[in-house]
Amino acid sequence: MKALTKGQYRGRDGIWAVFDLGWNTELRVGILEHDIGRVVMKRAGGYALDRGWSIAPNGLEPPFEGRSRDSIEGFTCPAASVVQRDGAVVLEAAGLTAVVRLSPFGVAWHRTGESQPFLNDRPTQAYFMSRKSGALQHVVARHENERHYGVGDKVGPLNHTGRRFKIDAVDPCGFDAELSDPLYKMIPFLVVDGDMGAHGVFYDNHAAGEMDLGCTIDNYHGLFRSYSAQDGDMDFYVLAGPSVPDVVRRFSWLTGGQAFAPKWSLGFGTTSMTIADAPDADARITDYTGKCRHHQIPCDSFHFGSGYSSIGPRRYAFNWNRDKFPDPAATMARLKEAGMQPVTNLKPCLLDDHPRLKEAKDQGILVMDGATGEPAVAQFWDGLGFHIDFTNPDGRAWWRDGMQTALLDYGVVTIWNDNNEYEIWDEDAICNGDGRPFAQVLARAAQPLLMTKLSYETQAAHAPGKRPYAITRGGAAGLWRYAQTWSGDNETAWKTLRFNLTQGLNMSLSGMFNIGHDVGGFHGPSPNPELFCRFVEFCSLWPRFVMNSWKDNGVVNLPWMHESVIPQVRGAMTLRYRLMPYIYTQMWQASRRNEPVVRPLFYDFPNDRQAINVQDSFMLGPDLLVAPVLEEGVVDREVYLPQHEGGWFDFHDGRHVDGGQTITVAAPLGHVPVFARCGAMIPVTNQIDRIDPGLDTQREVLVFGVLADVSEAYLYEDDGDTTDWRGERRLELRFGLRRSKDGPVLSVNTDGSYRPAFDTISVRTVAVDGKIRIDTSKDSAVKIEQGSQAFPV
Repeated sequence: MKALTKGQYRGRDGIWAVFDLGWNTELRVGILEHDIGRVVMKRAGGYALDRGWSIAPNGLEPPFEGRSRDSIEGFTCPAASVVQRDGAVVLEAAGLTAVVRLSPFGVAWHRTGESQPFLNDRPTQAYFMSRKSGALQHVVARHENERHYGVGDKVGPLNHTGRRFKIDAVDPCGFDAELSDPLYKMIPFLVVDGDMGAHGVFYDNHAAGEMDLGCTIDNYHGLFRSYSAQDGDMDFYVLAGPSVPDVVRRFSWLTGGQAFAPKWSLGFGTTSMTIADAPDADARITDYTGKCRHHQIPCDSFHFGSGYSSIGPRRYAFNWNRDKFPDPAATMARLKEAGMQPVTNLKPCLLDDHPRLKEAKDQGILVMDGATGEPAVAQFWDGLGFHIDFTNPDGRAWWRDGMQTALLDYGVVTIWNDNNEYEIWDEDAICNGDGRPFAQVLARAAQPLLMTKLSYETQAAHAPGKRPYAITRGGAAGLWRYAQTWSGDNETAWKTLRFNLTQGLNMSLSGMFNIGHDVGGFHGPSPNPELFCRFVEFCSLWPRFVMNSWKDNGVVNLPWMHESVIPQVRGAMTLRYRLMPYIYTQMWQASRRNEPVVRPLFYDFPNDRQAINVQDSFMLGPDLLVAPVLEEGVVDREVYLPQHEGGWFDFHDGRHVDGGQTITVAAPLGHVPVFARCGAMIPVTNQIDRIDPGLDTQREVLVFGVLADVSEAYLYEDDGDTTDWRGERRLELRFGLRRSKDGPVLSVNTDGSYRPAFDTISVRTVAVDGKIRIDTSKDSAVKIEQGSQAFPV
């Protein structure tokens, strides 16, 4: 590759400062917001791909055709000045400054009022591009104490410093949660934290690439990190922070935010290839619903593995195996009657003997091989096949019709987009590009993103007025605008628990707020009672809580698979359902405020240096610390509680513990250590057998101590799936707790016209001196009253 080390300033073009880097290459630097900068490179006067699908500032949804790479729509683009001095060009706007060195060429980014740059291109060769291929590279200086997070669904320790990751996607069934790479998603987004505060960098490129976060050491260059791409465009966004929450929230805003899924999707769900693959699959589903009732296990959704679509041993999109499922509509109705929403797995590859393959070929709706004029061949799960091209409007219409007639019309409510990593390795593969074709290598990750967008919009059209809920395994940045996702086909192992935790935290810091893990482990040996129970405990307090497995021995993970721990499994599930008002409110905050639901301890306690190193606990929202058991054979564990005014309270028994210390807590099977920080107000319910807002007639708020300053909490309520969740069909309660000379005062403000099934909220307290005075408006939708002491919960 050529190192682009000398630049010439060419002047202004709108918001851009434009530079000539030689070799027919132009680079533009612009400021889009007070805390967002952008760098764009054009080679040979144009882009390799002139559009993208990830950028959606403030929810400005890009069309299927993609958002023009030249677009600045949705950004405020503050007024910026340009001055030249001392061999540099300085682009400055309120909040952010870019200092561009002309030789050696590089950009240094400063926050207003800070003399040192928070991000600085490497002074020895920062930009590279190949004249012989589409390859490119960007290299920045790295400080020794910087920590690196994000990059999507990456495994290993929480801090990625010293790692090198491929930006690519495969189907790594049974992956090693510490070492495997790549996994399912292609998200070249990085959060960097250190002495200069935090910043983020997002490379808007859907081609395969690499993130080197200090793995490479080269004596000539000092410490550095780099992003490389095999093809595509150098187009990256700089997020100025200055804190990790600032960066994460801004990246979510930049890419469109998290879809607010219906409430039932937060309940326990089950899927198993074994059930759907069985010759008597329909009867097995009936047996499953009966066993849920017998064992008193709540279950709000049943996810059909792809076995429902089989002909012989292979799977075919939009086919129903009528031997297994004689009447699919009746099966869906029976599930709904049992309180379980039906979800169906759908794969975007048509096998080479698919009954409708000729139809798809004749309509030209498959990804094509540009060298042969035939559909591009790919290896798939059951054999060779051909992928639907979701950049083709005819392909989308054909797929939409299939979802409607083969699934939604039968009563399916959600599409689970699976095996959509688009492993088409043919270098001549071509996408239709809505009439403007481009090479598949430029945007492999766009295909699963568009597949998920299509399923989301099709479901929305099918059930207007109801929030759709989609699921996807693969995709690019922005997939969260439509879907829930998860860490993938994990291995049943103790190590998986530990590293699924850090993997999930990095996914959350990468914009995926609605996430979880396959309960019990998808692949590998069947879990013994202890491991199975610990898996349930661990997964029970993540947004997605789905038991999904495939085992060689045919033994499926089900809540009652080990009779000896059924009470403990039920207990962990009960805790989740008891906390459902809190979890649902956090999901609302994720969509409303771009706030991750699950996050590392340092997210909420940035000034506690010990919290930075905690990798075996997580925060559930701002108020609950969850410390699952991750090791075999233990019945207690050490937990670090960050420094916090007033300390912490054991959520289960109300015991007070000072912060800033490591304690040892009891953790027998079925018991998840959870701590509430002082000042927390946690809404809970007694509806522990299902999620049904129409029958949820009880609500309590548990108050854990009083802070010196006002503490705030929210409770969000609606009918569970309204699309008007920002409007009048909601009930939003804001609680403020403060001290006064006459004792603690709780103020409650309400907004929205939704009337829940409960008419009273009982306030129960722990470590609160005296009775709380409740101050609420007379026209409040619900009555707020002092309840009994908070414990037992």
